Amino acid sequence: MPFLRTRDTRLFFRLEGKSDLPVVVLSHSLGCDLGMWDPQMAALLEHFRVLRYDTRGHGASDVPPGDYTIEMLGRDVLELCAGAGVERFAFCGISMGGAVGQWLAIHAPEKLTALVLANTSPRFGTRETWDARIEAVRTGGIAAIADAGMQRFFSQANLHSAPAQTIRRVLLGTDPMGYEACCVALRDLDFTESLARIKTPTLVIGSDHDPSTPWEGNGSILASKIPNADSAMLAGAHLSNLEQPSSFTTAEIQFLTKPASVC
Repeated sequence: MPFLRTRDTRLFFRLEGKSDLPVVVLSHSLGCDLGMWDPQMAALLEHFRVLRYDTRGHGASDVPPGDYTIEMLGRDVLELCAGAGVERFAFCGISMGGAVGQWLAIHAPEKLTALVLANTSPRFGTRETWDARIEAVRTGGIAAIADAGMQRFFSQANLHSAPAQTIRRVLLGTDPMGYEACCVALRDLDFTESLARIKTPTLVIGSDHDPSTPWEGNGSILASKIPNADSAMLAGAHLSNLEQPSSFTTAEIQFLTKPASVC
């Protein structure tokens, strides 16, 4: 299994595709793992070399003790890419992964060729909401928030679909300490005043019934404050790449293969 040790943790990753193609890095949502990108892989590999990974505290990656910051998660990506021999890359992140993408675009723009921010926000809700979720996990484990999480991830029509059942198993298998630590990272970030600094070509993807990051006040802010950002709206709830895999993949590839997007 491919692992890479960073300064303070060990990350599980997969690097697939032809070595002469440009690289796109895929970053998953809170409570998920790199497998959530399976529906996009076949189409992406026609155009890109794809690097996807489990965020620290998730999947097969290690769970370092203590709280995490979005800077930690962003630096993990930089160290992972350096260790894998990837100099520059496009980046696609959903939800928590989109927060990581914002950090990279603000603090390491020289590494990015293009950016896709899906179902994400420059600021995720209130401190009180996050503290309540952290306390629920601390006292009752992931099972205490699993049902509510699934109802945010998927619309009612897809709540019992095969992809949803897979995500539920991954969510329930997520280490509670890793989940809590990433909740802290999301609770404490606010990129609202920094978005104008992002010069990387950016596509913002939202969903019309996303209870976690509704377009208004979340994606709409990204689309309006990031200079020259493109946007796309899909049907469904929070995990748009799983609810609308074909539409998501088409929007992503059309954007990333534009001449101005990938060097």
